[in-house]
Amino acid sequence: CAAVLAKEAKNGSRVVIFHLTLGEGGNPKMTPEKYGKQKRREAIAAAKAIGAEVLFGPYSDGELPNDEPTKRSIADVIRKVKPTHIITHWRNSIHKDHANAHAIVMDAVLLASLEGVISDHPRHRGVKGIYFTENWEDPEGFTPFFYVNVTNELGQWKKCVTQYRFIKGGISAFPYLEYYQALARVRGAEAGVKYAIAFNVDPYEKKRVVDALP
Repeated sequence: CAAVLAKEAKNGSRVVIFHLTLGEGGNPKMTPEKYGKQKRREAIAAAKAIGAEVLFGPYSDGELPNDEPTKRSIADVIRKVKPTHIITHWRNSIHKDHANAHAIVMDAVLLASLEGVISDHPRHRGVKGIYFTENWEDPEGFTPFFYVNVTNELGQWKKCVTQYRFIKGGISAFPYLEYYQALARVRGAEAGVKYAIAFNVDPYEKKRVVDALP
């Protein structure tokens, strides 16, 4: 979704990318410690490429805990950053960190809004929407609900994501760059534009109540 983040930053929004883990276990040719340092540098460069800020969590790759302390920690970040919109993973994934991130964020948004939850920061009730990204590892049950035209941001997206070595190739056999560019073209075709990014939302957010047919 970096193309959407780039578009928001260009339109004057504050964009903050929060990495719960560094993904340091994903390079079979490097130690997690060494690769983690590389991934941190890459994440900082990627955020800079789209005019975003970047934050890092303390959790290890593959070991993100879906527990109360983690939820409260993320709720504190939400209270500090005060986002109006949050983008995170879809609920179903072959990667346990992705599924846990979804569950953690959903609960953390609630915890951040409650006056009775003790924190050093005042509660934040300003989250207007939570959106779920399309990811090749999170396909089960994902249905595109709305589309964002990113035709003019695709070049900036490419500059952002290629800050990562694994996107450029040589670490994983999966063709990340080609896959996501092709996916943006497919979603663009569905939306009637050249390139688009699709998001899903929770089913309860899809409900519309009207007095007559629009």
